[in-house]
Amino acid sequence: MDLRKLKKLIDLVQESGIAELEITEGEEKVKIVRGGAPGQEVAYVTSPAVAAAPAPAAAGRPPAAAAAAEAPALPEGHVVKSPMVGTFYRAPSPGAKPFVEIGDTVKAGQTICIIEAMKIMNEIEADKDGVVKAILVENGDPVEYGEPLVVIE
Repeated sequence: MDLRKLKKLIDLVQESGIAELEITEGEEKVKIVRGGAPGQEVAYVTSPAVAAAPAPAAAGRPPAAAAAAEAPALPEGHVVKSPMVGTFYRAPSPGAKPFVEIGDTVKAGQTICIIEAMKIMNEIEADKDGVVKAILVENGDPVEYGEPLVVIE
């Protein structure tokens, strides 16, 4: 894979807003991971022929630093994670009061948010009694499987 093609892939990641892109062509494999701020993309090339040539975006951060920077420190407590990929909603409808606020006491089984996946609204319940210490996702944001949503202490 030549540098022009690699540059086009990096530009594609920047323009589309996707977080990660992985392409395999024969024995060549390229993985581009978008960092936290614009211009901090990291490209990993695994190919004997191309690995010797420096990738333009590889000057950003090493892989370990990229992973550490993307994982902010979570408040202490029990973390409720997303059981699916979808869109996070704090309330049952746009004008309604949120299910929980920071400082609210919740019981196991109580609905704390909704994740919309394929036009289906899935209620996510607290799996532990406690007090909501942090809500880690903004209303309407996309979430990934296993992404931390709420911290309960």
